[in-house]
Amino acid sequence: MDTLSYKTISVNAGDAKAKKEWVLIDATDQVLGRLCAKVAKILRGKYKPCFTPNADCGDNVIIINADKVILTGNKWEGREYLAYSGYPGGQRAYTPAMLKAKADTYHYKNGINPLFLKVMKGMLPKNVLGAKLIKNMYVYNGSEHPHQAQNPKVIDINKLK
Repeated sequence: MDTLSYKTISVNAGDAKAKKEWVLIDATDQVLGRLCAKVAKILRGKYKPCFTPNADCGDNVIIINADKVILTGNKWEGREYLAYSGYPGGQRAYTPAMLKAKADTYHYKNGINPLFLKVMKGMLPKNVLGAKLIKNMYVYNGSEHPHQAQNPKVIDINKLK
């Protein structure tokens, strides 16, 4: 067998940008962590055969009905996320219920949800690529979104592994 005929194909940024798609996911009655783990794989492009670890070859993801996501057990009040400003006494603790209430009351830029951002940042690479990938996710509390022009493909998240 000729071993020189097998070549590893790496996708560069230009090729990956041409293959990007828009995906629509409904978060109604989905568990937050399991949903975000699958969304992180879609953002990275791990479901595609041309996956390259150092390139943005994933799809753009639109999550609708984010306000209907669930957490099992007592995680709405029992789980704590910590943030530290760097100053003495600057450590703050946030619960998922506080972040969800923040998304409902404060006016964030369209497509931003602090609860989903906090969870997704932990599931993506902690480098420049991860910062780029998080911008490919758009989260909306209702069922309406302004991305109809992109013709997003509706995906049943339960069918993905």
